[in-house]
Amino acid sequence: MSIVIKSKSTPFITMLIAVCFIFNLKTTPDAFGQQPIDEVNPMIGTTGPSVYDYGGMIPGVTTPFGMTHWTAMTREHKISVCPYNYKDTTIQGFLGTHQPAIWMGDYGHVSLMPHSGELNTARKLPFRHEDEISAPNYYSVKMDDAGRPLKAELTATTRAGFLKFTFPASQTSHIVVTASRSEKFKGFIQINQNAREITGYNPDRMSAELGPPLPNFKGYFVIQFSKPFTSSGTWEDDKIHPGSNEQIGHRTGGYITFPTTQGEVVEVRIGTSFISLDQARDNLKREIPDWNFDRVKAEGRRIWNAALGKIKIQGGSQDERVNFYTAMYHSLLFPRIFSEYGRYYSAFDDRVHNGVSYNDYSLWDTFRAEHPLLLLIEPERVPDMITSLLQMYDEGGWMPKWPNPTYSNIMIGTHADSVIADAYVKGFRGFNLDKAYAAMYKNAMTPPDGDAANKWLDRAPWTAYEGRGGLTWYKTLGYVPQDKTDESVSRTLEFAYNDFCVAQIAKAVGKNDDYAMLMKRSRNYKNLYDPATGFMRPKKSDGTWDEASWASREDRKPGFTEGSPWTYLFCEMQDIPGMIALMGGEQKFNAKLDENFSGGHYRHDNEPGHHYPYLYNYSGQPWKTQEQVRAAMIANYHNSPDGLSGNDDCGQMSAWYIFSALGFYPVTPGSPIYAIGSPLFEKATITLDKPYKKGTFTVIARNQSAKNKYIQSATLNGKPLKTPFINHADIANGSTLVFVMGAQPNKSWASTGARALTK
Repeated sequence: MSIVIKSKSTPFITMLIAVCFIFNLKTTPDAFGQQPIDEVNPMIGTTGPSVYDYGGMIPGVTTPFGMTHWTAMTREHKISVCPYNYKDTTIQGFLGTHQPAIWMGDYGHVSLMPHSGELNTARKLPFRHEDEISAPNYYSVKMDDAGRPLKAELTATTRAGFLKFTFPASQTSHIVVTASRSEKFKGFIQINQNAREITGYNPDRMSAELGPPLPNFKGYFVIQFSKPFTSSGTWEDDKIHPGSNEQIGHRTGGYITFPTTQGEVVEVRIGTSFISLDQARDNLKREIPDWNFDRVKAEGRRIWNAALGKIKIQGGSQDERVNFYTAMYHSLLFPRIFSEYGRYYSAFDDRVHNGVSYNDYSLWDTFRAEHPLLLLIEPERVPDMITSLLQMYDEGGWMPKWPNPTYSNIMIGTHADSVIADAYVKGFRGFNLDKAYAAMYKNAMTPPDGDAANKWLDRAPWTAYEGRGGLTWYKTLGYVPQDKTDESVSRTLEFAYNDFCVAQIAKAVGKNDDYAMLMKRSRNYKNLYDPATGFMRPKKSDGTWDEASWASREDRKPGFTEGSPWTYLFCEMQDIPGMIALMGGEQKFNAKLDENFSGGHYRHDNEPGHHYPYLYNYSGQPWKTQEQVRAAMIANYHNSPDGLSGNDDCGQMSAWYIFSALGFYPVTPGSPIYAIGSPLFEKATITLDKPYKKGTFTVIARNQSAKNKYIQSATLNGKPLKTPFINHADIANGSTLVFVMGAQPNKSWASTGARALTK
């Protein structure tokens, strides 16, 4: 229990707090100054049992959707390596990073490292986790600098960082700046001793080979110091150049040196930009105009509390509350703001434009729950996020799949289609609908360059934008053949869902023939179902099953993206009644779902299955959804550094938890329907902002507990809820959803299944 006593508390309140503390009385979540940010643990997901397969998170300091994130750097990061890992015992820098996920590359980053004594441009200092404080708006750590403490503190704004170093006594204390450490790109650094300033740029894009060249791309930085420095220099590789004011190189940077007394504080302000050095300086001037660290820290706390407080929860254990608000923190990080006060650099035509921009969309992951969640908690940002995708279409010819920050051809499908369709059917406007349809129609109808001859292997070097790789065959055969295109089954199934999403916008713009054609194509998944095996299987272009692919190892068969036939068996979220019928009806479908969970085939750490626990709602057994949702929350989310079972992937793992803890989930983005689960808290309230009518959507779970996970009855605005579904309009108009929970399944509640959706 965390207790904060404010200086203006009355004597009565102070006494009451003391009584509660002494007798360990339970208080409400907001009692006595407790705020949502106090229940965020940024260390969740920062390590795991394996090198790669964990949350892939850092204890990042930023603002919601901040352009640059700041973190302690315990290892040199790269694709598949995050800069901070909880298992590490030394710190080698404090990093301004743009790495969006563990499997994607950083770009335009900059780092600083303080130390004293003999200058060492690769110094690492030991630290203990007991000496760390981590929050969304602030991070601090005490390091061991040759037996003496050296404290580092971080806070940040959207485009700037503020660092504070408390040095030991030394005649030679240093701050080392790393401008670049790339073998492919040369960074630049310049030192102005009179101005107490270091400027430079880093053109490194770790994922450069996966996308088109960008000659003009640079991550610019302006670093200003509160203390004059007595000497300075540059370095490249292991060579130090004392007195040098400029340096260009692959692995290069600069340093400053000054004497410090015991406990002397040196502050550092850093502005970042993708436009220019002047813009980096302007960003810094706008966001951190003075040397008031505490002001920036307090403003960050205020901003985060406002964002996290969009959902207020009551009840639950302390760990469950921390899991929830940490998931909120993670879900509010991406896509990142990419514009800088009315202008933005586009990584799609390598030019600067006027307007608002977002970037780093992990669309294959985030279309499922992250973007649907943003519709509820950050609705005012949604039109600009969609407009950003359409700007990429204008500037590069296509909407992206996984921009980092340009095209990368990572993952499959064109799930920008889903983001747009979901927003539109849920009432969002404020973007160019005709342009959106043109971009989506191109996704659905235009094969990428060289499609017929390209297998589109995962992470292959850039040749052209992949789009729907294999679309040539999909349009003629009704499926993607494995002998022509890699990951053919997954592509076919995801293209069919994408067609459903494009169809929704075709209908909105009055393209009725297109709507009919695309809805027909959205059933193409049936072309790869094999009744003899009960699975989706890869086919060859001659129409025969690809037996060689099917005979390979079970867990990662050819024809599937990051998984097995189980991973994709139930993925046709756009036609769940049709999928149930294809598998032989509700009884056989439920038996197959049962086998999926009981046989250990369900992998919550892999996004294609995130909606699988909710499918029992459609097949007449909603109590099993309630079981599986609770089981997944317990098994995959913990208040510990290894507390995420899989990569968070820009908020998707976290968004799943938020929805599931609230008690409902968007199984089919592009549809206004949510499936009911098993609410985790006694009460949860979503505050609705524009474009919604001002109000709240409240979920109440009476008798909720770890044992009482089954819904006995439910009402929506006082009327019985007879199906395990609610509509987006129920949320948008402001409603109260009340569940009565119990320890045993009520098999008569809402057992009408998918039939309820067709009435």
